[in-house]
Amino acid sequence: MENPLLNYTGLPVFTSIQPQHVIPAIDRVLETNRTEVAELLERVSTPTWDNFVEPIDILDNRLRRTWSPVGHLNAVANSPEWREVYNACLPKLSAYSTEMGQNRDLFLAYQKIANDNAILNAAQRKALENALRDFHLSGIDLAPDRQARYKEINQRLSQLSSTFSEQVLDATQGWSKSITDGDELRGLPASAMDLLQKNAQDKNLPGWLLTLDFPAYLPIITYAKERKLRQEIYTAYVTRASDQGPNAGKWDNGPLIEEILALRHEQAQLLGFANFAELSLATKMAPNTDRVLEFLNDLASKSKPQAQHELNELTAFARSKDGLEHMEAWDFAYYSEQLQQARYAISQEELRPYFPAPKVIAGLFAVAERLFAIHIRQLDGIETWHPDVTCYAIESEAGELYGYFYLDLYARAQKRSGAWMDGCIDRMVYQGQLQIPATYLVCNFTPPVRERPSLLTHDEVQTLFHEFGHGIHHLLTKVDYLTISGTNGVAWDAVELPSQFLENWCWERESLDLLASHWQTGAPLPQDLYAKMQQAKNFQSALKMIRQLEFGLFDFQLHLEYDPAQGARVLETLDAVRRKISVLFPPEFNRLPHSFSHIFAGGYAAGYYSYKWAEVLSADAFAAFEEHGLFDPASGQAFRQHILERGGSADANELFVAFRGREPSIEPLLRHNGIMST
Repeated sequence: MENPLLNYTGLPVFTSIQPQHVIPAIDRVLETNRTEVAELLERVSTPTWDNFVEPIDILDNRLRRTWSPVGHLNAVANSPEWREVYNACLPKLSAYSTEMGQNRDLFLAYQKIANDNAILNAAQRKALENALRDFHLSGIDLAPDRQARYKEINQRLSQLSSTFSEQVLDATQGWSKSITDGDELRGLPASAMDLLQKNAQDKNLPGWLLTLDFPAYLPIITYAKERKLRQEIYTAYVTRASDQGPNAGKWDNGPLIEEILALRHEQAQLLGFANFAELSLATKMAPNTDRVLEFLNDLASKSKPQAQHELNELTAFARSKDGLEHMEAWDFAYYSEQLQQARYAISQEELRPYFPAPKVIAGLFAVAERLFAIHIRQLDGIETWHPDVTCYAIESEAGELYGYFYLDLYARAQKRSGAWMDGCIDRMVYQGQLQIPATYLVCNFTPPVRERPSLLTHDEVQTLFHEFGHGIHHLLTKVDYLTISGTNGVAWDAVELPSQFLENWCWERESLDLLASHWQTGAPLPQDLYAKMQQAKNFQSALKMIRQLEFGLFDFQLHLEYDPAQGARVLETLDAVRRKISVLFPPEFNRLPHSFSHIFAGGYAAGYYSYKWAEVLSADAFAAFEEHGLFDPASGQAFRQHILERGGSADANELFVAFRGREPSIEPLLRHNGIMST
């Protein structure tokens, strides 16, 4: 029977794709690609874009389309069978990627085409510039023995990253607590009680079942009056996949972190960089490591005094309210929520009834349609990987199809935690045909319970807008070349611009009226509640800023200062960063790095600073709409034209300046966060 992974017509046929299809499909594509690359090099004596680059892109596209559903299903429907085939293919894919990156004849052909740039357009020149850079970053300049070592490192790193992610998932699902006495859960809102009861029912247990899935963890740490319960679940959560906590050593990522950092450092030095942080910046906007450190430390110095003031207020509040003399890490979220309610008479739970997921989704689409002159419609009969998943088409107002996206919103067993966008199909034009792009948008919200729809917190609404921003960046591209269309080829510290930019529409009255109404009565968000939202918007904003800067500095310094003679020094580095910029200090058993998948199993190694770097861009971009109107057609069209449609076809700063008319300013970011600039 035909292998469904080798069917490239239309969207993936998820109901037909099984683990046993994976290895044969990948083996076949890799073998065919190798043969066709060799034949191309043999046949084409005078390479051009049309007779050489486009055929190579067609081969790369075939491999991407084969692998994309596999990586996705491993993340959203994880099982021992999917893990086995996924991990079996990682070294094959790594070997192929390194082999192509170190193919000297291939490199010389690309170099020859790039040198004859008079007949190339600007986007083609950018694609070739990236390709030549990537050849160098793949070790094209190395001696054969060093190339072989580079290949070994790449293969091992892909395996280690996968194992890291798996162990975080296993550790998250490896802890639970059954409770039959409702008094232990005093303070929890009804939505949380319903979820925990559903968890228990799904396992045929009485009462309520606590887990470390975020929709279950967050209400406990935020609302539970029982301090010992908060301490217990906090301890389990912050020690996941580590040598500490209730499952100490069972899924310990500590040794993996040591090996990952050592291999990254060795790889960077093989390529002529002093450290992995320098290597990371080779594909980013930031010009050098000093600039990144200066940026993070400058933001920290502007934020720390206010953060200390916010912490002092919280400490005084906990003391006056409950006589708490020493606030522990498991008290912070609880008393922060109590203080926010006391000060502003508002909480995330009070907002939940006004953000039923179906209404939020419809409102999100309405916002995007007004901003970017598009139309979004749900598709029926599209195969998905779970009954909760829906698929949509994005079209022009005249009906021209731009792309497809899947929405997978709810937390469930065997699904990776967090929220993300990933490409399913990339836009490209080949042999005169346009390939329509598609993307996955994944979240982990509280699922519907009985007759009640999923009710989102305002934070979750922002998460949905964030991921959708990534999605339209990938789907509204007008670039026709695989490696720079959509989010492909976009500098990593600029890729968060559209996602963070779109979050701003979660705060404005005009847009909130499109996405917020009471799930039972249909009443709009009351004005007094909206006013409280605005008043509370920057509650503890400096503490939140410092926390993100702590993550960014820790990640960057960990890779910048790595010394093979001393080893990773992970906890020491984190402690040093905290002593320098932080005002909150967690307990000694806290093992944040062991579940920090962004940098050890994702694409953010020595790049977590990108969130703040891009937030400068997004805040300044939104300032254009503050100046001209929330749904100003000209501003929306300009953002679409200069940012969304251009993808990776030009340098990110060049595109931002084309949109804004000037270099980015940090002032809007500080203003939006209520932090005074000095």
